[in-house]
Amino acid sequence: MASHRRPRQPSRARVTVLTTAAAAAVAISAQAANAAPSAKPSKDEVKSKVDKLYEQAEQATEKYNGAKEKQEKLQKEISTIQDNVARGQQDLNKLRDSLGSLAAGQYRSGGIDASLQLFLSSHPDDYLDKASTLDQLSGQQADALKKIQDKQRELAQDRAEATAKLKDLAATRTELGNKKKQVQGKLAEAQKLLNSLTAQEKAQLAAEQSRASRASERAALSDPTAPPASSHASGRAGAAFSAAQSKIGTPYVYGATGPSSFDCSGLTSWAYAQAGVSIPRTSEAQANIGTRIYSQSQLQVGDLVFFFNDIHHVGLYAGNGQILHAPRTGTVVRYESMSTIGGPFMFGVRV
Repeated sequence: MASHRRPRQPSRARVTVLTTAAAAAVAISAQAANAAPSAKPSKDEVKSKVDKLYEQAEQATEKYNGAKEKQEKLQKEISTIQDNVARGQQDLNKLRDSLGSLAAGQYRSGGIDASLQLFLSSHPDDYLDKASTLDQLSGQQADALKKIQDKQRELAQDRAEATAKLKDLAATRTELGNKKKQVQGKLAEAQKLLNSLTAQEKAQLAAEQSRASRASERAALSDPTAPPASSHASGRAGAAFSAAQSKIGTPYVYGATGPSSFDCSGLTSWAYAQAGVSIPRTSEAQANIGTRIYSQSQLQVGDLVFFFNDIHHVGLYAGNGQILHAPRTGTVVRYESMSTIGGPFMFGVRV
Protein backbone atom coordinates (compact mmCIF):
# COMPACT_ATOMS: atom_id res chain seq x y z
CA MET A 1 0.00 0.00 0.00
CA ALA A 2 1.47 3.33 -1.13
CA SER A 3 2.35 5.84 1.51
CA HIS A 4 0.36 9.07 1.50
CA ARG A 5 2.73 11.01 3.79
CA ARG A 6 3.42 14.64 2.80
CA PRO A 7 7.03 15.48 1.90
CA ARG A 8 9.02 17.07 4.77
CA GLN A 9 9.25 20.87 4.60
CA PRO A 10 12.64 22.45 5.33
CA SER A 11 12.83 23.74 8.87
CA ARG A 12 12.97 27.47 9.57
CA ALA A 13 16.49 27.08 10.99
CA ARG A 14 17.70 25.38 7.78
CA VAL A 15 16.26 28.21 5.64
CA THR A 16 18.01 30.76 7.83
CA VAL A 17 21.35 28.98 7.42
CA LEU A 18 20.95 28.78 3.64
CA THR A 19 20.01 32.46 3.43
CA THR A 20 22.97 33.46 5.56
CA ALA A 21 25.33 31.39 3.41
CA ALA A 22 24.00 33.00 0.25
CA ALA A 23 24.44 36.47 1.70
CA ALA A 24 27.99 35.62 2.72
CA ALA A 25 28.76 34.39 -0.78
CA VAL A 26 27.49 37.67 -2.23
CA ALA A 27 29.61 39.67 0.26
CA ILE A 28 32.72 37.65 -0.57
CA SER A 29 32.12 38.24 -4.26
CA ALA A 30 31.80 41.97 -3.66
CA GLN A 31 35.00 42.02 -1.60
CA ALA A 32 36.83 40.14 -4.31
CA ALA A 33 35.64 42.68 -6.84
CA ASN A 34 36.80 45.52 -4.63
CA ALA A 35 40.13 43.82 -4.06
CA ALA A 36 40.77 43.59 -7.77
CA PRO A 37 43.63 45.82 -8.88
CA SER A 38 42.51 49.37 -9.65
CA ALA A 39 42.88 50.76 -13.12
CA LYS A 40 46.33 52.02 -14.05
CA PRO A 41 46.54 55.81 -13.51
CA SER A 42 46.39 57.86 -16.68
CA LYS A 43 49.29 59.92 -17.99
CA ASP A 44 47.68 63.12 -16.71
CA GLU A 45 47.08 61.62 -13.26
CA VAL A 46 50.71 60.52 -13.06
CA LYS A 47 51.87 63.98 -14.16
CA SER A 48 49.72 65.64 -11.51
CA LYS A 49 51.09 63.39 -8.76
CA VAL A 50 54.67 63.78 -9.99
CA ASP A 51 54.35 67.57 -10.12
CA LYS A 52 53.13 67.56 -6.50
CA LEU A 53 56.05 65.37 -5.43
CA TYR A 54 58.49 67.64 -7.24
CA GLU A 55 57.00 70.65 -5.46
CA GLN A 56 57.48 68.90 -2.10
CA ALA A 57 61.03 67.96 -3.09
CA GLU A 58 61.78 71.58 -3.95
CA GLN A 59 60.43 72.72 -0.57
CA ALA A 60 62.78 70.26 1.13
CA THR A 61 65.60 71.34 -1.20
CA GLU A 62 65.42 74.96 -0.08
CA LYS A 63 65.49 73.82 3.56
CA TYR A 64 68.45 71.60 2.68
CA ASN A 65 70.19 74.57 1.05
CA GLY A 66 69.63 76.67 4.17
CA ALA A 67 71.06 73.97 6.44
CA LYS A 68 74.03 73.50 4.13
CA GLU A 69 74.73 77.23 4.08
CA LYS A 70 74.52 77.36 7.88
CA GLN A 71 76.90 74.41 8.16
CA GLU A 72 79.48 76.09 5.94
CA LYS A 73 79.18 79.34 7.89
CA LEU A 74 79.61 77.56 11.23
CA GLN A 75 82.64 75.66 9.95
CA LYS A 76 84.31 78.94 8.94
CA GLU A 77 83.47 80.58 12.28
CA ILE A 78 84.78 77.59 14.24
CA SER A 79 87.98 77.55 12.20
CA THR A 80 88.51 81.27 12.91
CA ILE A 81 87.90 80.81 16.64
CA GLN A 82 90.25 77.84 16.78
CA ASP A 83 92.95 79.89 15.05
CA ASN A 84 92.39 82.68 17.58
CA VAL A 85 92.67 80.21 20.45
CA ALA A 86 95.94 78.83 19.07
CA ARG A 87 97.42 82.31 18.70
CA GLY A 88 96.09 83.31 22.12
CA GLN A 89 97.69 80.29 23.74
CA GLN A 90 101.03 81.24 22.18
CA ASP A 91 100.67 84.78 23.53
CA LEU A 92 99.78 83.39 26.96
CA ASN A 93 102.83 81.14 26.94
CA LYS A 94 105.05 84.13 26.10
CA LEU A 95 103.53 86.16 28.95
CA ARG A 96 104.13 83.29 31.37
CA ASP A 97 107.70 82.92 30.13
CA SER A 98 108.20 86.64 30.67
CA LEU A 99 106.81 86.42 34.19
CA GLY A 100 109.02 83.40 34.85
CA SER A 101 112.07 85.41 33.83
CA LEU A 102 110.98 88.16 36.20
CA ALA A 103 110.64 85.63 39.02
CA ALA A 104 114.07 84.20 38.26
CA GLY A 105 115.57 87.68 38.47
CA GLN A 106 113.87 88.24 41.81
CA TYR A 107 115.22 84.97 43.12
CA ARG A 108 118.76 85.83 42.13
CA SER A 109 118.43 89.20 43.81
CA GLY A 110 117.16 87.86 47.09
CA GLY A 111 114.05 85.69 46.70
CA ILE A 112 110.62 85.62 45.07
CA ASP A 113 107.79 87.78 46.34
CA ALA A 114 105.29 85.55 48.21
CA SER A 115 102.35 86.61 46.08
CA LEU A 116 104.29 85.96 42.88
CA GLN A 117 105.39 82.59 44.18
CA LEU A 118 101.75 81.75 44.90
CA PHE A 119 100.79 82.64 41.34
CA LEU A 120 103.49 80.49 39.79
CA SER A 121 102.36 77.46 41.79
CA SER A 122 98.60 77.70 41.05
CA HIS A 123 95.90 79.62 39.18
CA PRO A 124 96.06 83.37 39.86
CA ASP A 125 92.50 84.40 39.08
CA ASP A 126 90.99 84.23 42.57
CA TYR A 127 94.14 85.61 44.12
CA LEU A 128 94.31 88.59 41.77
CA ASP A 129 90.73 89.50 42.53
CA LYS A 130 91.85 90.61 45.98
CA ALA A 131 93.02 94.19 45.96
CA SER A 132 95.56 93.48 48.68
CA THR A 133 97.43 91.22 46.24
CA LEU A 134 98.12 93.99 43.78
CA ASP A 135 99.33 96.19 46.61
CA GLN A 136 102.03 93.64 47.39
CA LEU A 137 103.31 93.47 43.81
CA SER A 138 105.59 95.80 41.99
CA GLY A 139 104.11 97.72 39.10
CA GLN A 140 105.92 95.50 36.59
CA GLN A 141 104.68 92.33 38.24
CA ALA A 142 101.10 93.57 38.50
CA ASP A 143 101.07 94.53 34.83
CA ALA A 144 102.41 91.14 33.76
CA LEU A 145 99.90 89.26 35.91
CA LYS A 146 97.00 91.40 34.67
CA LYS A 147 97.89 90.64 31.06
CA ILE A 148 97.99 86.92 31.81
CA GLN A 149 94.64 87.09 33.59
CA ASP A 150 93.01 88.95 30.66
CA LYS A 151 94.44 86.51 28.15
CA GLN A 152 93.19 83.52 30.17
CA ARG A 153 89.68 84.96 30.31
CA GLU A 154 89.75 85.72 26.58
CA LEU A 155 90.82 82.15 25.80
CA ALA A 156 88.12 80.73 28.08
CA GLN A 157 85.46 82.77 26.24
CA ASP A 158 86.78 81.67 22.83
CA ARG A 159 86.81 78.02 23.87
CA ALA A 160 83.25 78.26 25.24
CA GLU A 161 82.09 79.88 21.99
CA ALA A 162 83.79 77.17 19.93
CA THR A 163 82.15 74.46 22.04
CA ALA A 164 78.69 75.99 21.54
CA LYS A 165 79.21 76.34 17.79
CA LEU A 166 80.42 72.75 17.52
CA LYS A 167 77.16 71.58 19.15
CA ASP A 168 75.20 73.76 16.73
CA LEU A 169 77.21 72.32 13.85
CA ALA A 170 76.40 68.75 14.92
CA ALA A 171 72.67 69.58 15.04
CA THR A 172 72.87 71.29 11.65
CA ARG A 173 74.56 68.27 10.10
CA THR A 174 71.75 66.08 11.42
CA GLU A 175 69.15 68.44 9.94
CA LEU A 176 71.05 68.46 6.65
CA GLY A 177 70.98 64.68 6.49
CA ASN A 178 67.25 64.57 7.25
CA LYS A 179 66.43 67.13 4.54
CA LYS A 180 68.55 65.24 2.04
CA LYS A 181 66.60 62.04 2.80
CA GLN A 182 63.32 63.91 2.33
CA VAL A 183 64.39 65.22 -1.06
CA GLN A 184 65.66 61.84 -2.22
CA GLY A 185 62.51 60.11 -0.97
CA LYS A 186 60.20 62.44 -2.91
CA LEU A 187 62.31 62.14 -6.05
CA ALA A 188 62.38 58.34 -5.81
CA GLU A 189 58.60 58.25 -5.40
CA ALA A 190 58.16 60.50 -8.44
CA GLN A 191 60.52 58.37 -10.50
CA LYS A 192 58.58 55.24 -9.57
CA LEU A 193 55.40 56.86 -10.90
CA LEU A 194 57.12 57.95 -14.10
CA ASN A 195 58.45 54.43 -14.61
CA SER A 196 54.86 53.18 -14.61
CA LEU A 197 54.20 55.08 -17.84
CA THR A 198 54.63 53.48 -21.23
CA ALA A 199 57.37 54.67 -23.56
CA GLN A 200 54.71 56.38 -25.66
CA GLU A 201 53.26 58.23 -22.64
CA LYS A 202 56.75 59.37 -21.56
CA ALA A 203 57.39 60.69 -25.06
CA GLN A 204 54.07 62.55 -25.02
CA LEU A 205 54.91 64.21 -21.70
CA ALA A 206 58.34 65.25 -22.95
CA ALA A 207 56.82 66.68 -26.13
CA GLU A 208 54.24 68.66 -24.14
CA GLN A 209 56.95 70.17 -21.94
CA SER A 210 59.09 71.01 -24.94
CA ARG A 211 56.21 72.76 -26.73
CA ALA A 212 55.37 74.76 -23.60
CA SER A 213 59.01 75.82 -23.17
CA ARG A 214 59.30 76.95 -26.81
CA ALA A 215 56.06 78.92 -26.54
CA SER A 216 57.32 80.65 -23.39
CA GLU A 217 60.64 81.47 -25.05
CA ARG A 218 58.86 83.04 -28.05
CA ALA A 219 56.62 85.06 -25.73
CA ALA A 220 59.55 86.30 -23.62
CA LEU A 221 61.73 87.28 -26.55
CA SER A 222 58.86 89.10 -28.26
CA ASP A 223 58.86 91.57 -25.35
CA PRO A 224 60.70 94.71 -26.47
CA THR A 225 62.06 95.18 -22.93
CA ALA A 226 63.65 91.73 -22.86
CA PRO A 227 67.35 91.62 -23.83
CA PRO A 228 68.08 89.20 -26.70
CA ALA A 229 70.11 86.13 -25.82
CA SER A 230 73.08 87.31 -27.90
CA SER A 231 73.50 90.69 -26.20
CA HIS A 232 74.89 91.83 -22.85
CA ALA A 233 72.12 93.91 -21.31
CA SER A 234 72.94 97.05 -19.37
CA GLY A 235 72.41 97.23 -15.61
CA ARG A 236 73.08 94.51 -13.08
CA ALA A 237 69.62 92.93 -13.42
CA GLY A 238 70.08 92.76 -17.18
CA ALA A 239 73.58 91.36 -16.75
CA ALA A 240 72.27 88.69 -14.37
CA PHE A 241 69.52 87.81 -16.83
CA SER A 242 72.02 87.49 -19.69
CA ALA A 243 74.17 85.21 -17.53
CA ALA A 244 71.14 83.01 -16.83
CA GLN A 245 70.30 82.94 -20.54
CA SER A 246 73.73 81.49 -21.22
CA LYS A 247 72.73 78.48 -19.08
CA ILE A 248 69.51 77.59 -20.92
CA GLY A 249 69.45 73.81 -21.31
CA THR A 250 71.60 73.21 -18.20
CA PRO A 251 70.11 70.43 -16.01
CA TYR A 252 68.36 70.97 -12.69
CA VAL A 253 70.10 69.26 -9.76
CA TYR A 254 68.95 69.89 -6.19
CA GLY A 255 71.52 71.74 -4.08
CA ALA A 256 73.54 72.80 -7.16
CA THR A 257 74.83 76.34 -7.70
CA GLY A 258 76.45 75.96 -11.12
CA PRO A 259 78.06 76.28 -13.46
CA SER A 260 77.11 72.88 -14.91
CA SER A 261 73.86 72.33 -12.95
CA PHE A 262 71.49 74.40 -10.81
CA ASP A 263 68.48 74.37 -8.56
CA CYS A 264 66.14 77.39 -8.58
CA SER A 265 67.91 79.63 -6.08
CA GLY A 266 71.26 78.27 -7.19
CA LEU A 267 70.64 79.72 -10.66
CA THR A 268 69.53 83.14 -9.43
CA SER A 269 72.43 83.51 -6.96
CA TRP A 270 74.91 82.37 -9.62
CA ALA A 271 73.46 84.73 -12.25
CA TYR A 272 73.72 87.78 -9.99
CA ALA A 273 77.24 86.79 -8.95
CA GLN A 274 78.21 86.98 -12.65
CA ALA A 275 76.89 90.54 -12.59
CA GLY A 276 79.12 91.34 -9.62
CA VAL A 277 76.29 91.26 -7.08
CA SER A 278 76.32 88.91 -4.09
CA ILE A 279 72.84 87.76 -3.01
CA PRO A 280 71.88 85.07 -0.46
CA ARG A 281 71.79 81.39 -1.38
CA THR A 282 68.19 80.40 -0.63
CA SER A 283 64.91 81.65 -2.09
CA GLU A 284 63.63 82.58 1.38
CA ALA A 285 66.69 84.74 2.06
CA GLN A 286 66.65 86.24 -1.45
CA ALA A 287 63.07 87.38 -0.83
CA ASN A 288 64.31 89.69 1.93
CA ILE A 289 66.68 91.83 -0.14
CA GLY A 290 66.12 94.74 -2.50
CA THR A 291 62.78 96.38 -3.24
CA ARG A 292 59.60 94.31 -3.36
CA ILE A 293 57.25 94.62 -6.32
CA TYR A 294 53.75 93.22 -5.89
CA SER A 295 52.28 94.16 -9.27
CA GLN A 296 53.25 91.85 -12.10
CA SER A 297 52.79 94.72 -14.56
CA GLN A 298 55.65 96.62 -12.90
CA LEU A 299 58.20 93.81 -13.16
CA GLN A 300 61.31 94.39 -15.24
CA VAL A 301 63.57 91.86 -16.95
CA GLY A 302 66.05 90.42 -14.45
CA ASP A 303 63.91 91.04 -11.35
CA LEU A 304 63.69 88.09 -8.97
CA VAL A 305 60.21 86.55 -8.91
CA PHE A 306 58.90 84.34 -6.09
CA PHE A 307 56.17 81.70 -6.03
CA PHE A 308 54.17 79.67 -3.47
CA ASN A 309 53.14 80.84 -0.02
CA ASP A 310 56.34 79.63 1.59
CA ILE A 311 58.53 81.30 -1.11
CA HIS A 312 60.25 78.02 -2.03
CA HIS A 313 60.64 78.83 -5.73
CA VAL A 314 62.42 81.72 -7.44
CA GLY A 315 63.32 82.67 -10.99
CA LEU A 316 64.25 85.69 -13.11
CA TYR A 317 61.53 87.71 -14.83
CA ALA A 318 61.90 87.39 -18.62
CA GLY A 319 59.14 89.74 -19.85
CA ASN A 320 55.61 89.13 -21.19
CA GLY A 321 54.57 87.14 -18.13
CA GLN A 322 57.40 84.64 -18.55
CA ILE A 323 60.29 83.66 -16.29
CA LEU A 324 63.68 82.08 -16.83
CA HIS A 325 64.33 79.50 -14.14
CA ALA A 326 65.52 76.03 -13.10
CA PRO A 327 62.14 74.32 -12.53
CA ARG A 328 62.69 70.89 -10.94
CA THR A 329 64.36 67.50 -11.26
CA GLY A 330 64.14 66.08 -14.76
CA THR A 331 64.09 69.51 -16.42
CA VAL A 332 66.62 72.08 -17.55
CA VAL A 333 67.03 75.84 -17.22
CA ARG A 334 64.29 77.22 -19.47
CA TYR A 335 61.61 79.82 -20.05
CA GLU A 336 58.16 79.20 -18.62
CA SER A 337 54.91 81.09 -18.27
CA MET A 338 54.28 82.39 -14.76
CA SER A 339 50.77 80.94 -15.03
CA THR A 340 52.06 77.37 -15.30
CA ILE A 341 54.50 77.34 -12.35
CA GLY A 342 52.00 75.44 -10.20
CA GLY A 343 51.88 77.96 -7.37
CA PRO A 344 50.81 81.61 -7.00
CA PHE A 345 53.10 84.51 -7.83
CA MET A 346 53.83 86.23 -4.51
CA PHE A 347 56.00 89.24 -5.44
CA GLY A 348 59.13 90.31 -7.24
CA VAL A 349 62.35 91.79 -5.88
CA ARG A 350 64.46 94.40 -7.64
CA VAL A 351 68.06 93.95 -6.51
